[in-house]
Amino acid sequence: MAWLISKYLITAAVVVIVSEAAKRSDRLGGLIAALPLVTVLALIWLHVEHQPQSKIANHAWYTFWYVVPTLPMFLAFPMLLPRLGFWPTLLACVMITVVCFWLFTLLVRRFGIELL
Repeated sequence: MAWLISKYLITAAVVVIVSEAAKRSDRLGGLIAALPLVTVLALIWLHVEHQPQSKIANHAWYTFWYVVPTLPMFLAFPMLLPRLGFWPTLLACVMITVVCFWLFTLLVRRFGIELL
């Protein structure tokens, strides 16, 4: 149980660090948020918990493919925010991400990559 609580606290600290850095500097907050800190932590947790290398490698592989269709959201958000406000923009970006993910899944399936 202590291990699980430690994982929660360390992972939550990453989110707090990103939000605190973003309050002070847009660029620094964006840079830290763009770093694959959560993924690196997940890889570390999997390794420490003695998961097979194939599972750890698959986690990194699928993380790459799942990140790609989320990128348009980061372009749409700043364009929509002044027009729609925060919550409608957030909802629109979630919908954009879902559509991009679905289309991307269809595209990469042609190359033998199954995401769903």
